[in-house]
Amino acid sequence: MTTTPRWRALTHHNLFWPVAVLVVLLLVNVPFTPDFFSIRMTNGHLHGSLVSIVLFGSPLILVAVGMTLVIATGGIDLSVGAVVAITGALTCSYISDQSDQSALSAVFLALGIGLLAAVICGLWNGFLVARMGIQPIIATLIIMVAGRGVAQLITDGQIITVNSEPFKMIGGGYWLTLPFSIFIVAVVVAITVALTRRTALGLLVESVGGNAEASRLVGIRSRRIKIMVYVFCAVCAGIAGLMISSNTSAADGNNAGLWIELDAILAVVIGGTSLLGGRFSIGGTVVGALVIQTLTTTIYTIGVPTQTNLVFKAAVVIVVCLLQSPKFRAKVFRGKFGTKTGAKGGPGQPPAAPADTTPAPVAAPKMEVS
Repeated sequence: MTTTPRWRALTHHNLFWPVAVLVVLLLVNVPFTPDFFSIRMTNGHLHGSLVSIVLFGSPLILVAVGMTLVIATGGIDLSVGAVVAITGALTCSYISDQSDQSALSAVFLALGIGLLAAVICGLWNGFLVARMGIQPIIATLIIMVAGRGVAQLITDGQIITVNSEPFKMIGGGYWLTLPFSIFIVAVVVAITVALTRRTALGLLVESVGGNAEASRLVGIRSRRIKIMVYVFCAVCAGIAGLMISSNTSAADGNNAGLWIELDAILAVVIGGTSLLGGRFSIGGTVVGALVIQTLTTTIYTIGVPTQTNLVFKAAVVIVVCLLQSPKFRAKVFRGKFGTKTGAKGGPGQPPAAPADTTPAPVAAPKMEVS
């Protein structure tokens, strides 16, 4: 039986395999937790495994959304975990020094200080990458290493605890029966999608990721675009840091946001964004982050030994990435899921068209100082 065009188009959609894996992971939990999909109302708040997955995955979604735009420009940001720690440390340190920790003015000022530090970290990363020409992995590695030490200096190597109800609202509060952090994530994602898909900004980001030098020569301020995305990524990490420290009412400079940069990169890749830069998918990144968080929940649900949970997570990520590969699907499924073998050009490729040997006219590039 041949594959229908509609099924072929569905399996070729960039969200098909991440969503399919997410559904499978959710179903795996049912035999171990029969009421896994049940959502109940307790003290006016919605509770359940699905709500918990979104709640605890909110910081990762934020970091991954920021990472998506950085990767779309052909870069990488390894400093987001340190930014999470610095933001939480500064915010909690300021609140803990106040006589009235629940004063709104003090809490808002503390939030501003924390996010300002995140912006500075993003500007530093963008300056090194865009202006100094340092490789992104090296430029962001600086704050990844030094930033964790800065967070330790801010907290004096201790875990700073706070008792502030307004601050607790960010990561541990509820609004309209749902965790308040879900609304924060929804707003950030909606703004990001609106700016990148309803304006020319997304196209500019993709063009810089495709070829930064060519983009500069045609008039796109590629350096400014790069600085902007690194600042945005740092701000997303800063908001995630506020969520994490708010949820625990404490700042831990050593463990807050530890290795979150790796989970964020995995979420971006699972969502279908190429590490080489160019086209990106915000929706795919959100699904990828939910896959990572659901996988973490599944590991604890089915009782995977703690010492092997990272291996289990790596195995699932490999499976997802292989399923997204057209070449892998063509070899394994032999024409299923919309892949077919053409007469020429290999699996899933139509016969190669004759090359056009007519020379294209060469236009003088537009020069603009960025």
